[in-house]
Amino acid sequence: MELVTNSKDIKKVFQKGKIASLIAIEGGHGISNSFGSLRMMYELGVRYLTLTHTCNTPWATSSVVERTGHIAKNETFGLTDFGKKIVQEMNRLGMMVDLSHVSTQTMKDTLAATRAPIIFSHSSSRALCNNSRNVPDDVLRQVKHNRGIVMVSFYANHVSCTDPANVTHVAEHINHIRKVAGIDHVGIGADFDGINKTPDGLEDVSRYPWLVAELLRDPNWTTADIAKLIGENILRVFEEVERVRDEFMARGVEAQEEEIHPEYLKGKTNCTYIFD
Repeated sequence: MELVTNSKDIKKVFQKGKIASLIAIEGGHGISNSFGSLRMMYELGVRYLTLTHTCNTPWATSSVVERTGHIAKNETFGLTDFGKKIVQEMNRLGMMVDLSHVSTQTMKDTLAATRAPIIFSHSSSRALCNNSRNVPDDVLRQVKHNRGIVMVSFYANHVSCTDPANVTHVAEHINHIRKVAGIDHVGIGADFDGINKTPDGLEDVSRYPWLVAELLRDPNWTTADIAKLIGENILRVFEEVERVRDEFMARGVEAQEEEIHPEYLKGKTNCTYIFD
C-alpha cells in the first residue's frame, strides 16, 4: 500500500503492483468551521472530505435528520451559505466533495454550489432500500449532470432493508444506479473498514470477483463497463476535480478567509452524534 495525493500517482502506484491509498476526513466537524484547518488538512494529504458524518455541523445537515423520530427544529437547513463557501474552497484546493452521510437537502444544495464533480464514497440506491443514507433517483440524475459518482456501499442495512443482504442485492443497486445515472457515474465503495454487517458472499475484498461474475451474468455488462465500475470512473472524477482546481488557479481565485457567522452557532454544538 502506498499513500497518493493526486490522480497520476494512483496510476503509477497501480503499475507497481501496489494499492494506492488516499487520506480522507469522514465528517466536516473535523475542520472546526475553519478554512485554515481545511487548507491545513489538504497540505497534510487529505484529498476528500465527507461534509457530515452521523451528525450535523453548523453549516450542513446529516442524513440522521431524516430518520424517524430524529428530526428536530431547525435541523433541516441543508447546506448554509458558509457551507457553500466550504465547498467552493474545496473546489479551489482540488479536494473531492463527498456527499455520503449528508441529508437530501444538503445533497441538492451542494450539487447546485459545486464547480467540480462530487462523490458519494459509500452510499447505495434509496429506490431499492429506503434508508436516508442512500441516494434518491432525482439526486442520481443530478449526479449524472454533475459528472460525479455514486460508489455503492456493501453495508447490509443500506443494501437490503428487510432481508439478509447478498451479492445479488449489491448487483441490483449497481444496476439501478447505472440505469438512472449512467455507467460513467457508478463505482464500488464497500466500506469494509467501517461496517460490521456485510452481504453474504461479500465478506471481504477477496470476494470482489464474485460480484463481478454476478454482474457479467447480464449481457448488458462488458469488460469495459467493469473497468469503469472498479476504478476508471473514480479516477476520471479525481482528474476532473484537479482540472477545476487548475482553472481556479489560472483565474487567480483567492482563498476563503471569513469566519462562520455567530448566528449559525446559536444553540448548536459543532457535532452531535445520534446512534441507533
